[in-house]
Amino acid sequence: MNTTILNSLIVLTSFLSMEIVAWFTHKYIMHGLLWTLHKDHHKKETSGFFEHNDFFFLIFAFPGIAGLFFGMQQGFNFLFWIGLGITLYGFAYFLVHDIFIHQRFKLFRNANNKYFKAIRRAHKVHHKHLDKHDGECFGMLWVPRKYFRTKNFNSLL
Repeated sequence: MNTTILNSLIVLTSFLSMEIVAWFTHKYIMHGLLWTLHKDHHKKETSGFFEHNDFFFLIFAFPGIAGLFFGMQQGFNFLFWIGLGITLYGFAYFLVHDIFIHQRFKLFRNANNKYFKAIRRAHKVHHKHLDKHDGECFGMLWVPRKYFRTKNFNSLL
């Protein structure tokens, strides 16, 4: 198999796998063991720009950086391409979650695409739960089909 195709598949697989990792971590770690870091994201307890929840950025960045670093040390082996996929997912997460959904920077405010509206609906449903129990919609890029229907969710946007 062509090296470029193989490396591209590794990046794509790593990127898509991060959605599963993010879902699992969000549901069982952020809404479980490390709720103390995540709760200010649901209940605005801080008045500044940063939240305790932002520490998860560092936690998620570490494997991507490690993969990039050690992969470069080994002649751009598979670890580099895995690290690149993880890093690209982190960038996508930042764009979608922090910029598009939460508007931490005032960009992409008027996106009128069905998919982007569904992402916003799902995230708003997730945030209606102010504690760590009874949550739903823990992923970021994969959105359940019901959030594409506007009938029950018009009031959320």
